[in-house]
Amino acid sequence: MNAVTFSKYGGPEVLEVTEVDEPHAGPGQIRIRVAAAGVNPIDWKIRSGMMAQGSQPESPVVDGREAAGVVDEVGDGVTDTQPGDEVFGWAVSGAAAEYAVLDAWEPKPAQLSFEEAAGLPVSVETPVRVFSVLGGLDEGQTILINGAAGGVGAMAVQLAKARGARVIGTASERNHDYLCELGAEPTTYGEGLAERVRELAPDGVDLAFDTAGKGDIPALIELTGDPARVATIADFGAAKLGVKVTGGAEGRHTEALHEAAQMAEQGRLRITTAGTYPFSRAGDAHRQSEEGHTRGKILLLPD
Repeated sequence: MNAVTFSKYGGPEVLEVTEVDEPHAGPGQIRIRVAAAGVNPIDWKIRSGMMAQGSQPESPVVDGREAAGVVDEVGDGVTDTQPGDEVFGWAVSGAAAEYAVLDAWEPKPAQLSFEEAAGLPVSVETPVRVFSVLGGLDEGQTILINGAAGGVGAMAVQLAKARGARVIGTASERNHDYLCELGAEPTTYGEGLAERVRELAPDGVDLAFDTAGKGDIPALIELTGDPARVATIADFGAAKLGVKVTGGAEGRHTEALHEAAQMAEQGRLRITTAGTYPFSRAGDAHRQSEEGHTRGKILLLPD
């Protein structure tokens, strides 16, 4: 089958469409014919070698972590899904390929396109995990989301609002109207952040979630008054300050897929696409993701 792969770490140019063996569903898994795959910062961080231990890949690595498509193979023990079902979920075999094996999935709501559904798994699981890492997000609390217009940030805003929280979100000024539409109170990130947030919330905020990794951690600690009330998925050096750093290694909150599907079915979930690219232009998709300042999710589609 054709897949987006890389055989060495490097820039976006190392991505190419190559022929690889088809994966097959193991026990408790399903295989889908991929209709769309999501692009996330973790994808280019792995491709660049940022997550490696110095050695090059031993075999071609298939790009991507999340996908949507039509089930064509069901593994042993799976009783609630059958070939022909439309689903979205987490890929264990690489998502940007003709076929992908999923180990966590949810039926695709009829209201969503495959493209919209493909961008959900990472975007919704991450904030649900972060809320848990922070001890839970309760009704009436105020959370600051740093980098609120991106794929994860926009979902974090909506999931926080669904929990009854007040949300203050940072983004570039061109995305402030977008944040307002999502239900957040916008401000800009960078120097002077603490002062700008205090104009909105004089007593500070209860929790802070950093998706951007742009050096704002000290301000988030100041605003919450406690580094344990701050979590980041982008600034791995923040752990030395007492901030909670989470990358998912501690376990995924796959129940987030069901929550997102329910919200979509109820018309309470807004999904914004920042760009779509064919597999053959995966390098361009990664470049856009690396540049940052995106509004919503970037997607890859089979050629």
